[in-house]
Amino acid sequence: MKLSLLVKRIAFLVVVIGIWYLIYAMNIFEDIIFPSPTTVASALYEGFASGDLFSALGASFRHLFSGLFLAILFGTLLGVLLGKSREADETAGMYLVALQSIPSIVWVPLAIMIFGFSEAAVVFVVVLGGTFVMALNVRSAIRSVSPQLLRAAKTMGVGGVSQFFRVEIPASVPYFMSGLRLAWAFSWRALMAGELLSNGPGLGYSLRYAQDYARMDQVIGIIIIIGVIGAVVDQVVFSKLEKNVMKRWGVL
Repeated sequence: MKLSLLVKRIAFLVVVIGIWYLIYAMNIFEDIIFPSPTTVASALYEGFASGDLFSALGASFRHLFSGLFLAILFGTLLGVLLGKSREADETAGMYLVALQSIPSIVWVPLAIMIFGFSEAAVVFVVVLGGTFVMALNVRSAIRSVSPQLLRAAKTMGVGGVSQFFRVEIPASVPYFMSGLRLAWAFSWRALMAGELLSNGPGLGYSLRYAQDYARMDQVIGIIIIIGVIGAVVDQVVFSKLEKNVMKRWGVL
């Protein structure tokens, strides 16, 4: 990251905190509703010092990794099926967009009815949150392979299953990486939706617990943690990985 960009982002953060503190100092809202930045920082420190937030983070990442792995697996298989089979795409493909447009929190009641108030219900919501967007991107990736490339492969005697693994998969990798990035983002949002209505553990459950006891400082602190993790993982991991793959494949 360039130094100038880092300075701009830090300056923007300072301005936001300054506006936050100014609104607090004007006493527009009661302290219990709108705590100061220092109160939120203190709540975060207490949460990490006691180990509660570390435990919640560990549980959330356990749910996320389990669900995201399954979402990538199922989404990839479904996307390949729809991308390779016109019959499957014409019948089931039209419903994929509808399923992907359903907010993750809508799946929570179904998950609770099937698995009860358990961690399996949270993982189930995460899987559904990431599977459909992954499938859509994999399907687009398979369809985006240049027909000229496929014809060239056939002239060299590469066809059938060999063509799929040696030509279509490598050509689809850049689009697969975009799907992977979106699957992470959708799964992270689905995770919070699932944990909000669960019996814990996890960041979402901790957020609801703090809300039940009117601890707005903890609520805001956990919201900040959720946003920071989402942004950092996207920018540090998936964004860079996607750009590197795009450059290597000559897309950028």
